Amino acid sequence: MTLVLYSTAFLLDLILGDPHHWPHPIRWIGNSISWVQKQLRAICHSEPALYIGGTVLWVVIVGMTWLITWVVISGLSAVNIWLGRLVELWLAYTILAGRCLSDAAMDVYRALDSGSLENSRRQLSYIVGRDTSQLNETQITRGVVETVAENTVDGVIAPLFYLFLGGVPLAMAYKAINTLDSMVGYKNEKYKAIGCVSARIDDLANLIPARFSWLLLTMAAWCLKLDARQAFKIGWRDRYQHKSPNCGWPEATVAGALGVRLGGPNSYFGELVEKPWIGDPLREINQQDIKLTIRLMFIASAMALVLFSIVYWIFH
Repeated sequence: MTLVLYSTAFLLDLILGDPHHWPHPIRWIGNSISWVQKQLRAICHSEPALYIGGTVLWVVIVGMTWLITWVVISGLSAVNIWLGRLVELWLAYTILAGRCLSDAAMDVYRALDSGSLENSRRQLSYIVGRDTSQLNETQITRGVVETVAENTVDGVIAPLFYLFLGGVPLAMAYKAINTLDSMVGYKNEKYKAIGCVSARIDDLANLIPARFSWLLLTMAAWCLKLDARQAFKIGWRDRYQHKSPNCGWPEATVAGALGVRLGGPNSYFGELVEKPWIGDPLREINQQDIKLTIRLMFIASAMALVLFSIVYWIFH
């Protein structure tokens, strides 16, 4: 039943995505982070106090996310097993974000295809943290490819990994960890203290899934008749050419599969940040690479589902 439930959740994500008008637990987690952070900042004024407050923030958000998820599923299952299963399926579906990521990337693709740089920059600004106001077509395309590659891990592969490892409560706790990092895990003056614990633990949580992505994306490249050998080689060679210990794995593998160069210097709201290049510039990146990266993501995600299902079946 567990394998059927998680496979159905995966298919639901592919079909439905994330309709904006539907309730979504991740948005509730985000609202909770904002509220708890505000309360902590009201009482934590020094830097050491903010480090402690950041630890409290992490424990409260992640702990309560796991506990509430477990209580809801267990409580409803005690009332009616099928009601519990239905809620478990819904929660598992909301944890996955492959279709949502694909839709956001295709919004940029369509804007580029229409020839509107202004609209392309605006659409890209919704999914990246960098300044997009001065980007040209090549830089916009590179930004989309990097985002899809990076989020293949925390949007699909890692949630599936934790689903099979510890069920919906653990996977939802992972999403809380990931959401904390995206909201407070910055190394600037505002967040470097209160977000330190969240950023570090997010790195730990993605350690294994990111390394899986190297192999899964390489196999996906082979399925698409892209350069799987280069994907494997560049994925290993440039895996640490990124400030994150995890993001370099999928980005470098995708760069190798496509034969393009990712990374490089980028402007983050007025400040130029020098970042190393990832991959070899065997050719110029183009709009079609957005579609190819989306296909790589979906195939690698499907392979992750199959792989984790087999391992789960063997050990259960």
